[in-house]
Amino acid sequence: MTISTPLSPTDRSTPGRTKHRAVSERAALYEVLDTGLICHIGLVLDGSPLVLPTGYGRDGDTLYLHGSTGARSLRAAAKGIDVCVTVTHVDGIVYARSLMHHSMNFRSAVVHGRARPVAEREEKLHGLRVITEHLAPGSWQHARGVSAKEYAAVAVLALPLHEASVKVRAERPNDDAEDVEANAAWAGVLPVRQVFCAPEPAADLPVPEHVTERATQASTGPCAASSR
Repeated sequence: MTISTPLSPTDRSTPGRTKHRAVSERAALYEVLDTGLICHIGLVLDGSPLVLPTGYGRDGDTLYLHGSTGARSLRAAAKGIDVCVTVTHVDGIVYARSLMHHSMNFRSAVVHGRARPVAEREEKLHGLRVITEHLAPGSWQHARGVSAKEYAAVAVLALPLHEASVKVRAERPNDDAEDVEANAAWAGVLPVRQVFCAPEPAADLPVPEHVTERATQASTGPCAASSR
């Protein structure tokens, strides 16, 4: 598939409400995934629903997930059961003139499918590299490589991006006409942004270039209060 290929919704990946916010362009799916950091993988384990956060990385139309080989959730997913992976960005809190119309501006992706375990060494290392470079670009070449013990302790799953949906809300408040006319409360959007702050080195290590580049949005505002 290419970036211009539209999403092909199935029954379970077709939004049932607020369908006007559904986006069919595959490029929108890539954007949501590529700008996120954490996904949530959901599955049914021992008859109960389970949703867990984890890191991920995308290569084309494959989403790589990883975790401990001892994780029951990953072992279950590797057996070919249905899983659901979501990534959500909150872009703003929407204040309306009525409580009913308070909302959020957001971008979200939902991926359905069956993940396969990645056992072949070359692809497994590739998947780990994709995940690493998504979360911490430049680290695969900079840091020590994966040892035999570490390799054996980590599991990698590959989930195809064949069945997915994207929804986006990027709107002002949707107030009722009578509330706008009464004008008794403030309405607007409080934007939410994710920023990287100034790096905090271990000991007195100089900050390498690939970390500095990741922190181009360093802030002296809210970041100044971060714990050390």
